[in-house]
Amino acid sequence: MVKRARKGARYLIHKHNKGIAAIVSVEDLALLEVIERRRDLKAARQALEEIERAGTIPWDQAKAELGL
Repeated sequence: MVKRARKGARYLIHKHNKGIAAIVSVEDLALLEVIERRRDLKAARQALEEIERAGTIPWDQAKAELGL
């Protein structure tokens, strides 16, 4: 499996008919990490845009609204 994964094969490991893990090449894993970082960057930019648009609230107010 590992030799084949190095050449691009992908394997899904199941438990009780549910996928729980995967064996993929290092290249595939690196690509997934790049995609994840881009998604995180997009979310951060959207959060900053929301702050620009709506502003922020004081920390004490946020804690009170969250019941902290």
